[in-house]
Amino acid sequence: MNSTRLVRAAIAGLALTGLLSACGGSDSGSGGSDSASGPVTLPFWGWANGQDAVVKAFNASHKDVQLKYTKVTDQLTMQKQLTNAVKAGNAPCLVQNTAEYVTSWVAQGALADITKYVGSAKDKFNSGSWSAAQVQGRLYGVPTSSAPNFTIYRTDVFQKYGLKAPTTWDEFIAAGKTLKKHGVRITNFAGEDPSTLEVLAMQAGAHWYAIDGNSWKVDFQDAGTLKAAGVIQQIIDNDLDSTLSFADYAAVQRNYDNGGTATRQISTWQMAGMVQNFTKSFGKWALAPWPTFSGEAAKTPAGTNLTGSVTLVTKQCAHQQQAAEAALWMSTDSGAVKTMASPTTGNGVMPALADSGAYVDEAISQKLLGSNYDPAKKVVTDSLNTVTTDWTFGPDWTAMFTELQSGWAKVVSKQQKVTDLLAHMQQWTVADLKSRGISVEG
Repeated sequence: MNSTRLVRAAIAGLALTGLLSACGGSDSGSGGSDSASGPVTLPFWGWANGQDAVVKAFNASHKDVQLKYTKVTDQLTMQKQLTNAVKAGNAPCLVQNTAEYVTSWVAQGALADITKYVGSAKDKFNSGSWSAAQVQGRLYGVPTSSAPNFTIYRTDVFQKYGLKAPTTWDEFIAAGKTLKKHGVRITNFAGEDPSTLEVLAMQAGAHWYAIDGNSWKVDFQDAGTLKAAGVIQQIIDNDLDSTLSFADYAAVQRNYDNGGTATRQISTWQMAGMVQNFTKSFGKWALAPWPTFSGEAAKTPAGTNLTGSVTLVTKQCAHQQQAAEAALWMSTDSGAVKTMASPTTGNGVMPALADSGAYVDEAISQKLLGSNYDPAKKVVTDSLNTVTTDWTFGPDWTAMFTELQSGWAKVVSKQQKVTDLLAHMQQWTVADLKSRGISVEG
């Protein structure tokens, strides 16, 4: 089955459940200008710091097209508001989102295929980012950020206890056991955030979703996933993790600042929150590559809510070409890119561009890293070259992730094992896709 037919099959399956009550294929939705003789006005929803400044710059440099920006509270709020807007037939033209939701929105018939408008810009972007805006080779948006991921760790804590930055997950666990003896945790597993399991599985070569002929294939128990599960289970069983919820974001940041937890696996954008909330530990942090699985080459996960943002164009937009071109401008204009890359003026994301490494200086914090700032640049640049590009997000990703959250909370609180959760997710996801009328194996 070709890609178009596969997506249509998914859309048809979802339509059977009544989830597409107003998605439609009409080009007559929101996004029209207020006056036929005036500029085209494109509603744009986003949440990233600095986005309003980028919109102002776009509007100042364009006469015929103007962006009307609405700031949404956060990513989860965006999913709810966009769902309601699509059903009501008044979706905005442009939407900031993250890569894991693209397939779901395509399956719901909410996004426009803009390949013919921006496909020729492929060489301007790095491969990891470019793939985040695609479903089966068709573009539904323009990538805005790259996905460098790395470890940030407290140098003073590690030095105090004779430790070096772990290069493998085995070393990570061993270091965690040493730190535990001194009342320090090596990482934090928030009960509401199962992305830890997702990204470790991704790094280990897992594929929760794949396309096999005319069906989706689901596998939450492949070798890569079980390898990731083993690492996580050791950390939990040995009490090497703190379990602070991001619901109290300030408390999480204080814990890192006070030295209660010694490492994080993060991307550049998370440094902004550290800089804004820390008071004690500036200059005591350094970067190291993501730990690898023993005997394997460096590999960093991509396309998750850790990074992997895209600007999507909705099918209900009456001016899809202008929207696609505006999205492309925001991701490639040097001023806009620098604004967003800075943790001060933007949200510290690494650009999606092929020359993303040129923006490392703007995207990491010298205040946070101190004398470790220059070595950190190479860590980030190297990470950009080891990003995975073969992960597929399924058509029910949003629902699946919600179910995964419930089970993850039980894993973190030791009410069940990671493998128990994976077995449940295998059965649940297959059943969920079947309930939507989508052909599935697994």
